Amino acid sequence: MSTISEMPATLTTTTTRVETVRGFALFETALGTCGLAWGPNGIVGVQLPEREEAETRRRLKRRFPDAQEVAPPPEIRRALDGIVALLRGESTDLAAVVLDMERVPSFNRRVYEVARTIPPGSTLTYGEIAARLGERRLAREVGQALSENPFAIVVPCHRVVAAGGKTGGFSARGGVKTKLRMLAIEGAQAPSMLPLFDEGA
Repeated sequence: MSTISEMPATLTTTTTRVETVRGFALFETALGTCGLAWGPNGIVGVQLPEREEAETRRRLKRRFPDAQEVAPPPEIRRALDGIVALLRGESTDLAAVVLDMERVPSFNRRVYEVARTIPPGSTLTYGEIAARLGERRLAREVGQALSENPFAIVVPCHRVVAAGGKTGGFSARGGVKTKLRMLAIEGAQAPSMLPLFDEGA
């Protein structure tokens, strides 16, 4: 084990080494086993459940091959606990969770910032987000940005729907059914979705 006096030499060899160190953790939620990866500047990715825990772990490792599975530090633990509470049906605000968007394209970043303002139980359409960005004709591009969202739940892309109350897409396992289940947990009241909720989606 390294002593305290040895650690600075390891950590200050190059700045690149520090920046690429990442950790990840798996945790249980009402949806199943989720995963979360982080770096020195915040969360870099959230993984919604796959069919089995092992597949969730493999997905995270493919996305972040330099990450090591470790116990989350306090600020990451708070984010993790917030996600668990939200998926348990509590009206939890994840707006304070720090995300590392350094590698996120600028347009996507703007879309995610608007999406993060949508409270649990509410929705916006792709067009409404485009309008808030001053880009009314870019609803399709908003949808594309949300399909690339690496921070699912923290950036609540499940709260963004198509015009007319239609669900729109969802790229996590289970697709639209998972999206509807998440909205149901949060108490969303989009009328055209209620029959799908009743079917146990």
